[in-house]
Amino acid sequence: MMKNLYIIGGTMGVGKTTVCRKLKQELDNSVFFDGDWCWDSNPWVINEETRAMVIDNIHHLLINFLNCSVYENVIFCWVLHKQEIIDSILKDIDLKKYNVKQISLVCNEANLIARLRSDVINDVRESNDIIYSSLKKLPLYSNLNTIKIDTSNKSVDQIVREIKKL
Repeated sequence: MMKNLYIIGGTMGVGKTTVCRKLKQELDNSVFFDGDWCWDSNPWVINEETRAMVIDNIHHLLINFLNCSVYENVIFCWVLHKQEIIDSILKDIDLKKYNVKQISLVCNEANLIARLRSDVINDVRESNDIIYSSLKKLPLYSNLNTIKIDTSNKSVDQIVREIKKL
């Protein structure tokens, strides 16, 4: 049986982590990891060295999960707003060996703003700056070689059902 590899991207606040956690619960023999786990630092430094490190960390984790016989479904999510980021993570992985589903979660601006404001109010996110940053990335997803799933006004269950039908 061919393993499923779910690569799920989307801007901050679009619902990636929530959707992936639910997808993991619904798929047998599954594992989920978030690219943010490979770059959870204080201070958060963005430079060429840290970018290369996190891509390398993600790449190795992905390969290890794919090589583990326990998992039939590997679910990975991260912002993934540029095609070269996706390509660098998947480099040297024989994608013909897996049923690869590259997905970008998107939503309308009103939904995104409401979700992020709620996160800031509830101390899930630290700053209102996240709204500007997330809105700036939102249009970039239309340029990617991914399946787009609009999460606007949909429940997590509805989104997971759409992903499982792919």
